[in-house]
Amino acid sequence: MDFEGFDRPGRPSSAGALPAGSRSVKVMIAGGFGTGKTTMVASVSDIKPLTTEETLTRASIDVDDLVGVADKQETTVSLDFGRIGLNEQLVLYLFGTPGQERFWFLWNGLFKGALGAVVLVDTRRLASSFRAIEEMERQDVPFVIALNVFPDSKEHPFEEIREALDLSPDIPIVACDARERESSRDVLIALIHHLKERAAALQAG
Repeated sequence: MDFEGFDRPGRPSSAGALPAGSRSVKVMIAGGFGTGKTTMVASVSDIKPLTTEETLTRASIDVDDLVGVADKQETTVSLDFGRIGLNEQLVLYLFGTPGQERFWFLWNGLFKGALGAVVLVDTRRLASSFRAIEEMERQDVPFVIALNVFPDSKEHPFEEIREALDLSPDIPIVACDARERESSRDVLIALIHHLKERAAALQAG
């Protein structure tokens, strides 16, 4: 796929019908339970996002790992969906994955046709994103790591995070605030840069 010009931010002329000549790309927003996937899709989408949030009940206490997210009130039980036009040429369809282990069986279907992915990471709970990273590698989906900033998060050098997550040197790591549209958009632009560089390397190799 030709990515020339796709990494220059802008907005399509309308949030409704796709601009003539534009291309659409499927992008996954993945990560562990409570890392901010639904928040990112909602903050950056040009359209009202589709969510499948359901209230957490006492029945989930012995099923879901709530360590570090005890205040979480709702959870995604299927997927989140949104859409953003980065510019007149490129429209991204965003699919947010469920984070709990009991819903991981849905991932295989969700990842079909995905060109790339964002893996959201909570630096307070790095282990919660191990499964998402393993899935990217298993399905050979190019991805970037987005460190979502929480109020009580501590800053860590990116190389320290890379070592802790056992990431290869070519995987980009960026910091973001999933609540902020501009910050979430910049993560998606970083992903497009990564896809463009990967495509160029494959062509050269």
